[in-house]
Order: sequence, then C-alpha cells, then structure tokens
Amino acid sequence: MRINKKKFIYLISPVKIYKSFYFDLIDILKQKKVSFFQLRLKKENLKKKLIIGKKIKKICKKFNVKFLINDDVYLAKKLNADGCHLGQKDMNISEARKIIGNKIIGITCHNSIKLAKVAYKNKANYLAFGAFNYSKTKKVKYRASLNLIKKARKITKAPIVAIGGINENNYKNLLLNKANFLAISSYIWKNKKLKPKDAIKKLI
Repeated sequence: MRINKKKFIYLISPVKIYKSFYFDLIDILKQKKVSFFQLRLKKENLKKKLIIGKKIKKICKKFNVKFLINDDVYLAKKLNADGCHLGQKDMNISEARKIIGNKIIGITCHNSIKLAKVAYKNKANYLAFGAFNYSKTKKVKYRASLNLIKKARKITKAPIVAIGGINENNYKNLLLNKANFLAISSYIWKNKKLKPKDAIKKLI
C-alpha cells in the first residue's frame, strides 16, 4: 500500500449522516489530506447504508480516496468498496478475503503487539492501534502508548493507523513517532469551534 505523507488522514464518518454532510465531505477531500474514508454507521439499516455508501463512494473516487466499510464485509462487497476495517470481534481475515478478495483489510489491534503479529501474519493491509487519547466517538477500553508504535515498527512493515481522540493539539506527536495514518472523526464532525473544512485545515 503506497503511503503519501501529505495524505495522512484516515477519516471516519460521523455516527449519523446529516443534511449538508456530502458538501462538507467534498470540501474536506479538496484539501488533499485524506487517504481513506471509513463509513461507520451502527444504527442505519442496510438499505440506507447502500444509498449513503454509493454517494460517498462517488465522492471518494473523484478525489482518489480509498473508501472502506467498518465491520461489514458483505456491505463492502455489495458496494464494491476498496475494502473494510475489521475489529477483533468481527469476521476473521481469511473469511473476509474469500468474500472481498484482494481488497484492503485493516485490523483493530487495540494496544497489543500480540494481536498485531497475528494480523500481520494473516496479511492485514494495515494495523490500527489505540486509543492514544480520550475519545468522544467511543468508550476507551484500551489505551495505547507511543512506545507501542515503535514496537510495532520492529515486527511489521504494514502501515500503522493511530486511533482515539486525535486533534490539532496532539496529532503531530503521533506522526513524529512514525504512525502512517491518523484516524479522525469527532475532531472533524463534532468540533464546537470549527466547521469540518476549517478543522482539517489545522492539520498540516
């Protein structure tokens, strides 16, 4: 997987798609800082996810951003997405590969080198670690340290995605410690001070 250092953002969708979302997404992707967009909708039905997914996929394609689906390999297949992201409780990689073939599959490794080794052995395309900070998006069960990235670097060449409460004040430290991508959601979509396109401008 090629890494463009300027495009270090792994953008995760808001929990609910609001009216002006698609316009905001276009404004964000125009900044050329996003490599991946992950659709993560826990409360919508399949029909709604398909409608939303098709629209987002078109926008992502236009801006050369990889479109991924959270948790649901079958939805990724239906939408012909670029891949999917799997948690530890989701389908295993070998099963997912049978369904979506040679697409991108990323794996949540929490704060565990052991889980990272297993994911790498199973040919995950990227490894996600976190939470590195307090997160508004979900309850923090696992805390990851910067040292974890260094350890992961020794065992794998796979790109590393850092997750959890990343914002304009703490993102540089993760990049300096060799995280390849930063998964960001609340800072963009739930920012009380900045509009989404202005929030992303702060991440240089």
